[in-house]
Amino acid sequence: MPLDNQNNNPVTFVTSTLGNGVSGVTKTVGGVVGAGGRGVGQTITGMTGSAGKPLGDAIEALGNGVEGGAKNIGDGVENAGKGKKDFWK
Repeated sequence: MPLDNQNNNPVTFVTSTLGNGVSGVTKTVGGVVGAGGRGVGQTITGMTGSAGKPLGDAIEALGNGVEGGAKNIGDGVENAGKGKKDFWK
């Protein structure tokens, strides 16, 4: 079976490993921040009722935005580590 250079390139192995590691950490942190934001937002809404709902909703949205952004960055880093072109799309 012939071996291609991309699969045996130590630089590719290192960048792929680093990309996967950084991607995993970034996505995990984003998930934790997102879940925390949703929890705090729902708690504020639950404690204050309709008076605090706008603030609770805003905190939830902020947490969701951080989570989504971290996922996109993590996906881009992972794709870059794999050597994919147009990895930020």
